[in-house]
Amino acid sequence: MPKNSNDNKGISGAELDAREEKLLKRKAKLDALEAEMKARERELAAKESKRKQIVLRLPESLWTEIARWAEDDFRSINGQIEYLLTKSVRERK
Repeated sequence: MPKNSNDNKGISGAELDAREEKLLKRKAKLDALEAEMKARERELAAKESKRKQIVLRLPESLWTEIARWAEDDFRSINGQIEYLLTKSVRERK
């Protein structure tokens, strides 16, 4: 009867079972952490998806410059304005 690779390493079946049990517990912890992270990500995404609409009146020259900048950055004009406002708020903090 051929020996399996476990016999060559001198690891008993009980030791393998103990290692497997330990790995399964670690995997369960990792799965729980992953589920918690996904729940937090969903919560943050839900908060971010709630948007307020405003009317913004800009001089045409400013709108044109923002439109050019947005095109350079591959954003919509609205996205560019949001990016600039977000950046300004972060820098202020």
